[in-house]
Parts: sequence; C-alpha cells; structure tokens
Amino acid sequence: MEIKEKIYRICFNLSFLCIPAIIAMLILGYGGQIGILVVVFFVLMAIGIRGFPKLKGFSFTVWVFASVSLAMFYPSLITEVRGFNTERLIVPLIQIIMFGMGTSLSLKDFAGIVKMPKAVGVGLVCQYTIMPLVGVSLALSFGFPPEIAAGVVLIGSSPSGVASNVMAFLAKGNLALSVTLTAVATLLAPLATPFLMQLFAGQFVPIDFYTMMVSIFKMVIFPIIAGLIFNRIFRGKAKWLHDAMPMISMAGIVIIIGVITAAGRDNLLTIGLLLILAAMIHNAAGYFFGYWGCRLIGMDEKSCRTIALEVGMQNGGLASGIAVEMGRAATMGLAPAVFGPWMNISGSFLANWWRDRSEGFTDEETENAE
Repeated sequence: MEIKEKIYRICFNLSFLCIPAIIAMLILGYGGQIGILVVVFFVLMAIGIRGFPKLKGFSFTVWVFASVSLAMFYPSLITEVRGFNTERLIVPLIQIIMFGMGTSLSLKDFAGIVKMPKAVGVGLVCQYTIMPLVGVSLALSFGFPPEIAAGVVLIGSSPSGVASNVMAFLAKGNLALSVTLTAVATLLAPLATPFLMQLFAGQFVPIDFYTMMVSIFKMVIFPIIAGLIFNRIFRGKAKWLHDAMPMISMAGIVIIIGVITAAGRDNLLTIGLLLILAAMIHNAAGYFFGYWGCRLIGMDEKSCRTIALEVGMQNGGLASGIAVEMGRAATMGLAPAVFGPWMNISGSFLANWWRDRSEGFTDEETENAE
C-alpha cells in the first residue's frame, strides 16, 4: 500500500474516534466545547474518504461541512482576520473561479448552440423559469424575512455552475450539452439574473438592475473572457494551470461558504432548518421539472438527465458574490450558503444513481433533435 493510501486510511479511522468523544462530551454536559472535535472529524473524514474510490467524490462536500462547522462554532475566527474583513475575499475568489472556468472553455464549446439548438433552448428556458418561480413560491410560503426571502429568489435566478458539468459526466449525460448550457446561461446572467430579481425579489428588497448587471459583468463575464483569451494564447502550454484550477476553485468555494456562514451565523441559528428544508424542495423541484419536462417533449434520456442537473444546480458562488456586492452577505447570502452544499450532496447521489442505471448507453453523446 502506498504511503498516500496509508495516510487516507489512518485519517478515515481517526475520524471515527471523534464520534464517541463528541457523544461523551455531550453526555457530560460539555456540549459547548465540542466544536473543535466536530471540525476535526470533518477534516479527517474529507481526507480519509479519498482512499475509497466510491466515496472520494464526496470529499469536496465533506470539506464544505468542515468549513460550515468552523464558521458555526467559531465565527470570530473567520469573519475578521487581524482587522481584515474576510467578506472582501468573496468577489476576488469568484473572479478566480470564473477565470478557471474560462480557461477550460474554447469557442467550440459554444458551437453546441448550432448543433443542439432545441436542447440548449429548452435548457435555458427551464433554467430561468422553473427555479426563480419555485424560489419565490418557497420564499412566500415559508414566510422568510425579506432579505432572506430575496436570497432564496437570488439562488433560483442564478445560472448553473461548473459542478453540474461534473454531475452530468458522472450520470452519463450529454456532457457537451451540459458545458454549453453552463457557458451560455452564465453569459446571459448579467441580464437574466437582475431582470428576474427585479421581477420576483423586488417585493422583498429594492433591486437596482443596472448595479447588479455591472456587478455580474465584473465577477463573471470579464474573468471568463480573460480565461478564454488565456486558453487561446497558451493552449497546451499551461497544463499545470488546468490541473490546479479545479482544486483552487473547490478551495475558493469552501472559503466563500465559510465566510458567508460565519457572517450570518445568528440568522442561521434562527431559521437554519427552514432554509435547509427550502433548499431540499427547491433542488428536488429543479431535478423533477427539468427531467420530466424534457421527457414530455420527447427528448432523449441523456439530454433529460443533463438538463435536470443543469436546472437543479445553481451557481451558489455567484449568488453569494451578488449578496456581498449588495451589502447583504449575512442575510441574502445565507440561501446560497445553505443551498450550495445541499446541491452537491443531492447532485452526487442522483448522478451516481443514474450512472448505475445506464446499461446499454454508449460512450458517444446522443444526438439531439434540431
């Protein structure tokens, strides 16, 4: 067994030793001191499960739980570091993530619009109708405070993220369609997201269409264009960057979720369970309506799976950045912070469930109707 594999196994085993220690402290009345053990448990588990092929795909999600645990137990360690307000990190981190997305794209990725116009059109319509409508319905049904409600609408009005491409690959969906939908939906976000927010969230908080549009251009479009240019100039010459960007992006998302959670900790303690329930319903509705809507109009199985994942999984990082730009990280930013981890958990399970039921699928992408 390699040294790396031994380290994974040791960390995995050590993580389980934290569980009886946490239970003992709770029984003895030291519940206020279990924070460090909970954080250590998730950190060791995130490292340890990488030694198990069927589980290592959940490593990122467990890192998110480690970040959330640290933020909930020790928010002061995260919200400010030596006088520096960590919320100021969120927008630059999103720009780095979007730059990484740009480096992984090329102009041919947008050719899917010509090759698969029906699938792309259906996916975009589903993305920007189902999720904001479900979001505003949940916000009103749950009676969230205005800024929290606006955050629920915000995550529903955001485009899909790169995670949906990974899930589409795992689910044996149409990967080319997934990448095209993510890219096009993201490019439409500067207009679509402010419009939907003004339409549905304007009843909760004031929405400045122009200011939000400029913020999204700054956070998303310019970094993606820079990434595309970089990829064009250094194509094949910066393999180290392509290898590093997924890890950098995941680390950035973990930090963003931690910062948002720490900033909104008090609100989460009050309405956290309701937000989690809203996240589950919102996410499940995206998968359900995305998949069955496509089935009803006769699309192939691969495309149905792909569009379901694209619709159900939003770009939580972008939504968090918009909340920060609006000065409402501790309120509007909470829904993206809660919805994001859940989308990765549910997406992983759904993708693996579909993959196990893909007998007879070929490796080639299924052609879509024009």
